[in-house]
Amino acid sequence: QVQLVESGGGLVQAGASLRLSCAAAGRTFSTCAMGWFRQAPGKVREFVAVINWAGDTTSYADSVKGRFSISRDNAKNTGYLQMNSLKPEDTAVYYCAADVNYWHVTAGNKVDYWGQGTQVTVSS
Repeated sequence: QVQLVESGGGLVQAGASLRLSCAAAGRTFSTCAMGWFRQAPGKVREFVAVINWAGDTTSYADSVKGRFSISRDNAKNTGYLQMNSLKPEDTAVYYCAADVNYWHVTAGNKVDYWGQGTQVTVSS
């Protein structure tokens, strides 16, 4: 079992940066791929980024490439999402997800573990 708790969200102006954290409890986090998803009001949840268990393979949604960076520290059981050059359209609840299957996380399907989400609001 893995419990995930996100933090670091908030209200910022366009162009600012935020770093989200995903703290994991459970011995198996280091064997899981980890990802970030987001859901804006009235929209479906969408994939943002994923990182494999070793931290050497990542993938991003086109909408955040070059602005967001995903990373992890398995010694601290924590994953991160560094968000730079934020835009109003990045406003959403951001969720952390983890699963032993990298492709499950990439697809956002059959993911075993989800956090409760953290709100990110970007004002123009």
